[in-house]
Amino acid sequence: MIKPEKRKAIYCLHEEGMGVREIARRLRLSRNTVRAIIEQKGSMPDLPREDKKEIDSELLRRLYAECKGWVQRMHEKLLEQEKIQVGYSTLTRMIRELDLGQPRKRRCDRVPDEPGSEMQHDTSTYILKIGGKQLRVVGSLLYFRYSKIRYLKFYRVFNRFKMKCFFHEALTFLRYVALICIIDNTSLARLRGSGKNALIEPEMERFAMQYGFQFVCHEIGHTNRKAGNERSFYTVETNFFPGRSFESLEDLNRQAFEWATVRMAGRAVGKTRLIPAKAFEYEQQYLIGVPAYVPAPYLEHKRGTDQYGYASFDGNFYWVPGRSRVDVTLLQYSECLKVYHKRKLLIEYPLPADGVKNELFSPPGQPKPRYQPNDRKKPTEGEEKKLRGLAEEVDAYLSFVLSQKGIQKHRFIRRLYGLSEKLALPLFIKTIKRSLKYRITDIQTLERIAILQLKEGNYELPHVEPNEEFRNRESYLEGRFSDEAHLGEYDEMMENEDG
Repeated sequence: MIKPEKRKAIYCLHEEGMGVREIARRLRLSRNTVRAIIEQKGSMPDLPREDKKEIDSELLRRLYAECKGWVQRMHEKLLEQEKIQVGYSTLTRMIRELDLGQPRKRRCDRVPDEPGSEMQHDTSTYILKIGGKQLRVVGSLLYFRYSKIRYLKFYRVFNRFKMKCFFHEALTFLRYVALICIIDNTSLARLRGSGKNALIEPEMERFAMQYGFQFVCHEIGHTNRKAGNERSFYTVETNFFPGRSFESLEDLNRQAFEWATVRMAGRAVGKTRLIPAKAFEYEQQYLIGVPAYVPAPYLEHKRGTDQYGYASFDGNFYWVPGRSRVDVTLLQYSECLKVYHKRKLLIEYPLPADGVKNELFSPPGQPKPRYQPNDRKKPTEGEEKKLRGLAEEVDAYLSFVLSQKGIQKHRFIRRLYGLSEKLALPLFIKTIKRSLKYRITDIQTLERIAILQLKEGNYELPHVEPNEEFRNRESYLEGRFSDEAHLGEYDEMMENEDG
């Protein structure tokens, strides 16, 4: 096919007096072709295509409805049932012309890779085996578009405070920040609106201003606007996770830090073989330096101090120095907890590892407080494990009782364990076996069954030889002036059974 420009050149040469033979020789065309172009005056012939396919629009609409929009099936039915041969691309064009298919999504904005202009942030959720357990974690990743440098960290829960902590940690480590940070339309940073009409939450806007950048939301559905970040998460799934094991969340983040800031920063990327660490050194002259001191983000909590000097926070108990039991202010940072009273720092504690609950914390190097807080939970895992290990009947009985509604688990286990300590093992097992048979869940009834079994079976309480040295123990000396234990309730129970 001869291009329109060449056709016009042939006609112009003919108008200037050049012969057909000379034009054909110079342009390396046949003389018949040159004569045909001259007859058409250099214009393209407007000839209808002989092989153009025409398919009835009603037929296409009917097939589209029957096949529920699946074009591949429409293509098969046209060939098999209607005996119409048509190219697949031609069929899709016809469907678009009839407005039958889904409208094409508008492509996201294309922005050139300019040094210092942009960074991107996003999160992704994963289920990982950590410490032998399947845990849900949220990966947070910061990505510089030009240099391809990354910063990665994982959290069990990711909220606005965690987002602030992540940015502070990442930017103070990298020491530079781009002008804008592209994010999706997350409610953690967006107040309302979406895309270019999104309004950033004032709190997050002020936070970003401290470092010299601003958040920008991309359009809904345009995840490719931060394609570098999305690709980085794919690399995390295919390069970081495989072949690695994690003992704890702290171990996971330690390996993620080394992988993102050392290994991947020194590895050549793509066909350009760009090395992120070297590109970041060049890009720094276009970036904004993070101020020397930016206050770390924190949350403020008001707490009271109980009579034993403890303030509770996040399921744990922290000892407050001093003898006065005053209200304190707890400032929660990313890695530590600071205790204040009237703007005076009393003590600072490192935050425990993820999942640690119901623990006591006191200043290291000092004697531990003598008493425990009032509200500390008293777990019964140890008592339950000992009970289940006594016999299969006890294990089956516990499983039955704890499956019932309305049972106070910890209280029941403690009382049952106390009963097991009072009775000989054969008597206790026989009592439990009878209780399971009649589906009894009341401890007092179990005690009466034990007394009945004791009478019928002529059980004798085991004789225990006391250790005379117990009189010299400190605990005995402290309690020797206390009241004698009252055991009359057991005599009353025996009398009631006799009656």
